[in-house]
Amino acid sequence: MPKHSRHSAKKRRDPRRKTMDQITAENDSMTLKRSLTATQLLLMGVGTTVGAGVYVMTGTAAAEYAGPAVLLSFLIAAASCLFTAFCYGELASTFPVAGSSYSYAYIAMGERTAWNISWLMLLEYGISCTAVAAGLSGYLNSLLGIFHIHLPQWLTHTSLQPVPGSEGTALTAGWRLDLIGFLSVILVTALLARGVEESARFNSLIVALKIGVLFLFLIIGVGYITPANWVPFIPPAQANFHFGVAGIFRAASIIFFAYGGFEAVSTASSEARNPTRDIPIGIIGSLLICTVIYVAVAAVLLGIVPYAKLDVADPLAVATQIMGKPWLALLVNGGATIGLASVLLGLMYGQSRILLTTGRDGLIPSVFSEIHPRYRTPARGTFIMGGIIALMTATLPIDIISDLVSLGTALAFAMVCFTVIWQRNYAPETKRPFRVPLGGIRIRGFWIGVTPLLGIIFCLVMILPLLFNMVHALLGGNPVPVLLLVGYFLIGVLTYRFYGFHNSLMAPSRPHEQGTSSHPE
Repeated sequence: MPKHSRHSAKKRRDPRRKTMDQITAENDSMTLKRSLTATQLLLMGVGTTVGAGVYVMTGTAAAEYAGPAVLLSFLIAAASCLFTAFCYGELASTFPVAGSSYSYAYIAMGERTAWNISWLMLLEYGISCTAVAAGLSGYLNSLLGIFHIHLPQWLTHTSLQPVPGSEGTALTAGWRLDLIGFLSVILVTALLARGVEESARFNSLIVALKIGVLFLFLIIGVGYITPANWVPFIPPAQANFHFGVAGIFRAASIIFFAYGGFEAVSTASSEARNPTRDIPIGIIGSLLICTVIYVAVAAVLLGIVPYAKLDVADPLAVATQIMGKPWLALLVNGGATIGLASVLLGLMYGQSRILLTTGRDGLIPSVFSEIHPRYRTPARGTFIMGGIIALMTATLPIDIISDLVSLGTALAFAMVCFTVIWQRNYAPETKRPFRVPLGGIRIRGFWIGVTPLLGIIFCLVMILPLLFNMVHALLGGNPVPVLLLVGYFLIGVLTYRFYGFHNSLMAPSRPHEQGTSSHPE
């Protein structure tokens, strides 16, 4: 880019911006164990991604919004994630450090942008963990029911419940909690605190089991497909994104959350054996594998069951009932329980590593960055995080905040794509073992990559239906989604302003702790 443009850009950049050497030194000082192979990273991505999307969301997205055209919704959501995955691949190979997009932004654009991204990621991971744990609880309760084991209702429902018909505007409180959801989070937390290598081995076994169950469903289900169930492929459009072309994109915005698990691979850079090569393989490979699985399962499911009958929490179980295969229903329920456990493991792993990195930087309390001397994991921070998620799972209803997951994911992904563009322009000499495909164009000397630009556009396409629904709900007398969104972002702004800004290791008042934090241009 022109010399004068580069000088003027420096003046606009956040002075609290780290260098690659500084983050690498900090990363090495954490002494995390580098044990994860490309195969384990690939399985981590698949294990974190294949879960609620295939076991729960397929039915709702088809029944409410897209009909059989939900297959197109899966492809649209996958395309959006694929462009972002390429961007993650470039950044992860360029900056093989912990913290994922948070660390990438800290190097490229500075502390304030990094904090904003980490706050979005905490929203994405936190609510996702709670939602997955709640789904796991539901499937395990169904599985126990097959064996005539029934827990009392006060141990299977959250403390707060939405009033039927209120669309989340009114809640009831009672002496009840989701015990299975609570315990599942605690067990996964203990496993993560014990060690990432043990967690990866456990995850590899789980992924093999749940993929095997889905493959069995596909093989048997093909023989029960009724082609008439795929007609009409795109049902006639109705109001509020129900069916038609608009419904396809609304369904994609729901399904989009189900693909987000591949991002957890990028948080493992500091524990991968060869991060510059293995992280891109894990990210992009897991996304492609999961897309094939999602589309194949959705096609068979919609061929067996008319889409209007799939607005249930366990659509695959409905299909096995129509097929008259009770033994397969048992396997599907078991596979869903196991599958959601691996998703929970991957999501909580990703969140713990983001907290570790932000805690190390002083933006949140340092307890999240303390490494256990024996297990070489952030054990204390992991248990604090797990305790909070367990309480959320036991007490809070998920239905009124589910769209916030997709919204937070899409915003974080768009910022990752923009980071690639920013970094290419302001550090063009940086070595990049993996580069995004499709090249780019220059406008007045400023490089704009085709792949990151398409990623940003697709993320905006995912966001628009969610924002429309929030505004529509607000105008209809339901302010809850908007209040939750505004409240969360306000807390993030205040946290950085009154804690992170002053306690950051990059703060001028703490020069003795910055080490290599100076970054002469």
